[in-house]
Amino acid sequence: MHNRVAVVGSLNIDLVIELDRMPNPGETVFGTRLERHPGGKGLNQAVAAARLESEVHMIGAVGDDGSGDWLKDVVTREGIRSDGIATARGTSGTALIEVDASGENRIIVIPGANDQVSPADVADHLKALSAVDVILTQGEVPIEVMIAAAETGKKIGAQVVVNPAPVRDYPKELLTNVDILVPNEHEAQELTGMPTSNMVDAVEAAQALQERGPGCVIITRGEKGAVWSSAEGSGQAAAFKVSAVDTVAAGDAFCGGLAAGLARGVSLAEALRWASAAGAIAATGRGAVPSLPSLAQVTELLER
Repeated sequence: MHNRVAVVGSLNIDLVIELDRMPNPGETVFGTRLERHPGGKGLNQAVAAARLESEVHMIGAVGDDGSGDWLKDVVTREGIRSDGIATARGTSGTALIEVDASGENRIIVIPGANDQVSPADVADHLKALSAVDVILTQGEVPIEVMIAAAETGKKIGAQVVVNPAPVRDYPKELLTNVDILVPNEHEAQELTGMPTSNMVDAVEAAQALQERGPGCVIITRGEKGAVWSSAEGSGQAAAFKVSAVDTVAAGDAFCGGLAAGLARGVSLAEALRWASAAGAIAATGRGAVPSLPSLAQVTELLER
């Protein structure tokens, strides 16, 4: 194993506006705070894997709007290879997040450059990397890009991990090339129309998703742990007990942790423990990227 992960996914600027209450249509209100954070499921998952000391290559696109340079700097600072990030005309992916005093939020996402990622470029870049252990992708890039990543992954002998978020109409030609599909319980329910509230139902939903093509399906269920279904059978993995503060990016930490574990060549059961530990620690910190844990933190939790 080369401990190498390629993440094909989104890079966003998150503009977080804090305000006492949401404005009504046509009304102007004062905000109390504005923060700019790096985000996007792709970037979050890449950082999660990089902090667990995998060699990570980020493949995606940013805009030529100045924010793109800032996002590339964030990637480089985290020790992630950025030569797979194209610069497209126009705006970088941007999420406008309004959070009121009660913690309610409203989010508007403008995909921007993420919609301009080229399937052919993704395939070429992955082939040029050769020895990749894990390819990780999510639904914030065009479906044709996800298909190209999964097909190329199969050709170069990498394990293909897909986080089907947000929920879209994921076609069979994608799912049949997926080794591990990782939805959360809400996404699994939306994809299958089946309940996922208790463990038995969640396992059945995982089995139903597995019949669509993936080799293995892992459904994450927050503090209730995770369930999985594969050709070898099905089961559950308990969650680590932590005091959650903010679950933003806990799912991304889980996916990055899973990819990093698999890239090191550990068993699926052990990679699941890595993923669960990373997700649990991320829930104890505020924000997305700031809450993603280091290898030392994950190791300590696993040993404890």
